[in-house]
Amino acid sequence: MNILIASSEAVPFIKTGGLGDIVGTLTQQLAARNHHVKLILPLYSTIDRSQFQMVEKISIMKVQMGTVSMSCRVWQLTTDAAYEVYFIEYNEYFARSSVYGDNNAAYADNGKRFSFFSKAVLELAIQLEFRPDIVHVNDWQTAILCYYLKTWKWEKDFFNKTASVLTIHNLGYQGQTDLSFSSFMGLNWMQMRSEEFESMGGINLLKGGIFYADQVTTVSPTYAKEILSEPGGCGLSAFLIRRQNDITGILNGIDLTEWDPEKDPTIPANYSKSNLKGKKVCKEQLQSTFLLPINEKVPVFAFIGRLVDQKGLALLKNCLDTILSWELQLVVLGSGNPYFASYFGDLPKYHQKKVGSYIGFKPDLAHLIEAGADFFLMPSLYEPCGLNQMYSLRYGTVPIVRATGGLSDTVENYDEKKGTGTGFVFYDISANALEKTIGWALHTWYNDRKSYSAMQRRGMKMDFSWNQALIQYEAVYDKALERRAHWH
Repeated sequence: MNILIASSEAVPFIKTGGLGDIVGTLTQQLAARNHHVKLILPLYSTIDRSQFQMVEKISIMKVQMGTVSMSCRVWQLTTDAAYEVYFIEYNEYFARSSVYGDNNAAYADNGKRFSFFSKAVLELAIQLEFRPDIVHVNDWQTAILCYYLKTWKWEKDFFNKTASVLTIHNLGYQGQTDLSFSSFMGLNWMQMRSEEFESMGGINLLKGGIFYADQVTTVSPTYAKEILSEPGGCGLSAFLIRRQNDITGILNGIDLTEWDPEKDPTIPANYSKSNLKGKKVCKEQLQSTFLLPINEKVPVFAFIGRLVDQKGLALLKNCLDTILSWELQLVVLGSGNPYFASYFGDLPKYHQKKVGSYIGFKPDLAHLIEAGADFFLMPSLYEPCGLNQMYSLRYGTVPIVRATGGLSDTVENYDEKKGTGTGFVFYDISANALEKTIGWALHTWYNDRKSYSAMQRRGMKMDFSWNQALIQYEAVYDKALERRAHWH
């Protein structure tokens, strides 16, 4: 198939969260299955141009936004790859200090920025004479593209047979934006009804995309069910129920070349499920890096992620006094909400030799934590897919998770009697439930190390490759094309 992937981020070029990981890896994997894939991204000033060789492809490309004609430049990545990557340069929108906002607030013109980018993506396909079978869009940033495909008059009916697939990576972010942008976006009064783009007196880009997409996917099967009712639907469940026959939950894989403890070049010692000796070396290095006492017998619990409410950090904070009175160590890596950043950043001052934290993000440090920790904490309030629990399982770091979304699909609760399971699972959204589950994990560590080791190895045997996901995506693409043909 000819597949055009439009996204606001993708590794290795730009990433703020799981969206970037998934889009970048899916693009590579589809190309490896001999699809003709083009990936299009905004050219942010935060992309390191010295790291990625680009050539100018189009010096002036016109993009019609409502009654306004705008001009942008297009760059093409020159690196040899099985797929092509293009960047839309429009400095007024994308040469900013961050991707979506500053000082913990979204840019006020995000709706304009990303609807312009979405329209530019389709204009570029025409310029390249690349007629896609599928345009695969991701989250609110490119959701409006599904509307443009179906309603905009494109020269020579260029997209007459093109179907759209919208992947919802996180329904908590919907692209709610100002009504005054409607004419710029090319939305008229017919689209500004509650079934389509209108929401709370403004424009909801994701909601409109859900209405117009030929197929919708989410990043795990359980999350696909959770969004059909509240609170999982984040206010959109009634609209998602109307499309439920067109929604497929596909559990994402992980990049097994980047996340492989046997070959990972960033960790101090490699190891495998048959020989875990290297993990001890990684643990020593981790304890040393975070200025914790080097002690193989004391378990290290870890958290990596965005420091936001969704990740269950309030639950962790509210049981921390009890947990830190136990014989364990804690390391934290992440950035986000200033309150949580300050709280977790200051913990080592008050709990020396018990807690280490790094506020920010360092990929190599994330690898060291996954390799060196004994337990991984993911007490998420909701988690569409989650990648860190899969990295943890692969690295023999036993996850402690709340039963939600992709965490439910990937971590099997430990059963002491049967000797099954790959992690520790709790259900209630409460600090007490998290505290008790950490206590259970700690008890297992100190009193039944044989069962802990067996759990590690079961986790390391799990298959998180993209094979199954790709077969499912291809089936969704076929359904989208069928629906598109029927729509005509």
